[in-house]
Amino acid sequence: MYGDKNMITVGEIYNNTKLLLKNISTDYSFEAKCILEKAFDSELPRILMNRNSEVQDNILEDIHNMTEKRKTGYPLQYILGEWEFYGYPFKIGEGVLIPRQDTETLVDYVLSYLKESEKIKNPRIMDLCSGSGCIAVSLKKEFPDAEIYALENSDDALKYLECNAKLNNANIHIIKADVLNEKYIESFCDKKIDIIVSNPPYLTKNDMKNLQKEVSFEPSYALYGGTDDGLYYYRKITEIWKSVLAPEGIIVYEIGINQHNDVSEILKLNNFNNIIFSKDTAEIIRVVSGKKQEVF
Repeated sequence: MYGDKNMITVGEIYNNTKLLLKNISTDYSFEAKCILEKAFDSELPRILMNRNSEVQDNILEDIHNMTEKRKTGYPLQYILGEWEFYGYPFKIGEGVLIPRQDTETLVDYVLSYLKESEKIKNPRIMDLCSGSGCIAVSLKKEFPDAEIYALENSDDALKYLECNAKLNNANIHIIKADVLNEKYIESFCDKKIDIIVSNPPYLTKNDMKNLQKEVSFEPSYALYGGTDDGLYYYRKITEIWKSVLAPEGIIVYEIGINQHNDVSEILKLNNFNNIIFSKDTAEIIRVVSGKKQEVF
């Protein structure tokens, strides 16, 4: 498809890459753009200014290797090694969940809540199951006065979390911790957290059996919700971490499609009220939040 590598031009490699990716993705033009920009280390309009120039062998090889890998279903984000979330760059790769636009709905909600709240000036925010750190880092960048704790148990994910905090110059507290283990709670009880945020694993057993090819490359620990209904993390996190919340503190969860009512019930059973649902850009309820009630 690439022809004689000594003769192929920039314009030809771009068109050929799109053609090769056409059966892989409906957004093949965007994916070809990303691959060329990675290989040439430049933006596509600038690259195509030289569309009749021959492509150097090393660049041609890079494009070929990336395209062939993508044809297997391997995620574009892992191939590129970096992905944008909330306007910020995040390094990613195997072993960490890929940041998704759906999750920006959670960040939007928290920022809106902070801007509307007159009581919280220097909020303490805890991000459980932090992964790449996309939530924690974005919140710190958008609300610098926040003190943010990012908890993650996977060594693979922790490497990316630490890298992304440095990459974005985000001064957050990174802690290796299993959020399902109550022993980690003691060190936070005196801090009184204002907001707990989490995008926990929430896929069901059935979901795990029917994963899209791209998703199957992501770590199962960050996908599977632990039970048939995928809600184990919501039950456990709500039960054991509510004790660290300040009076009227809130929990904000990202959820899977049609999980909002079940997660709402979990919050209510744990003495949370003011349950609020938030929709993503596709009009799907993607975020559930609840406020802690004081029990007398």
